[in-house]
Amino acid sequence: MLLAAISSSTVVSALIVLSLVVAGIALTARKRSDIHDVLQTATPVASATSGSSEDLESTLASSDAASPDIAHVVETVSNLASVDVSKVEAPESIEERSGRLRARFSKSQGGLGQSLRALFTGGEIPGETWDDLEDTLIMSDVGVTASELVINRLKSAIRSVGATDAEAVHVLVRQELTQIIDGGYDRSLKTARHDDRPAIVLTVGVNGTGKTTTTGKLARLLVSQDQDVVLGAADTFRAAAAEQLTTWGDRIGVPVVRGPEGSDPASVAFDAVNAGREAQADVVLIDTAGRLHTKQGLMDELGKVYRVASKSGTIDEVLLVIDATTGQNGLLQAKVFSEVVPVSGVVLTKLDGTAKGGIIMAIQNALGVPVKLVGLGEGPDDLAPFDPALFVEGLFS
Repeated sequence: MLLAAISSSTVVSALIVLSLVVAGIALTARKRSDIHDVLQTATPVASATSGSSEDLESTLASSDAASPDIAHVVETVSNLASVDVSKVEAPESIEERSGRLRARFSKSQGGLGQSLRALFTGGEIPGETWDDLEDTLIMSDVGVTASELVINRLKSAIRSVGATDAEAVHVLVRQELTQIIDGGYDRSLKTARHDDRPAIVLTVGVNGTGKTTTTGKLARLLVSQDQDVVLGAADTFRAAAAEQLTTWGDRIGVPVVRGPEGSDPASVAFDAVNAGREAQADVVLIDTAGRLHTKQGLMDELGKVYRVASKSGTIDEVLLVIDATTGQNGLLQAKVFSEVVPVSGVVLTKLDGTAKGGIIMAIQNALGVPVKLVGLGEGPDDLAPFDPALFVEGLFS
């Protein structure tokens, strides 16, 4: 009866804090609080809601946007209150991931690397070699415009040094490719708590790119850096999405804010942000529904989710998840999504087999948006910050 008299948002916030405390038992760098003893047997309370994202936006426009008192359907994951902390996993550190990713880059980009090594064998470089290289780059999904940029940069570098020895040419090619792919972009993730609120990160993308999995893997990466994370399951149209995200949260002791299937995704995103504020988390990761970039109605809805979530604080990152095996179609997706939400970085998944890594250069060249993270396998820790130097090293290893 007591819980029933408490507002839904208050209970949500309390459970989020409780979940973070439970996680702190296993991960010592996490926050601790006496509230764990008080709310150990608490269960989530769901409140009823109706209306669309437009109704929610209208309500927020005439209210205190930072207040968590607006009633939406929100459920929190109750099993974290009784989680077996002995089974909470400790994700791999960035250093541990880098060693494996270097080998994965070499394996997944073997075709492009072999072509580069075969073309530059030393001596005077004939015109047909440059033509072959341009063809290789285009077939590796670099794209025509970016390929021309690469060719011109390499020609200029080799000409200025006058290198003819194969090893000297290889060194120059590596240096130039690293600089081209690096592009001077800021690849840091904006996930640090600031202005007395958590950072807010939205993951977006089309169906089938591994977006929900990527959100879970990103949570693991941040936990490995001792950050307190709250997950928001705003993909309410796919029944398995919230369950999938919950599983990821359970494995590392991270709380999840979610709503029933078919509920308003914007309200879930809004409540996730407010729950993160109440719990004093470092970052809130919001998983949005996968959508076809050709469906205008769905893309408009994504824009509404972005606007509503930002009512409680500026969105710090919008990460577009792209399946690297889709090649140039991924570039089209990136262009459309960037017109709807301010994409700040790209996550390339499935860069572990048939993918052609040239899409990295194509995306950055076309959009001016950096690839920030790459996925190179099915393992829970097969996601890491993208390192241009490691990528090029993999091409020539």
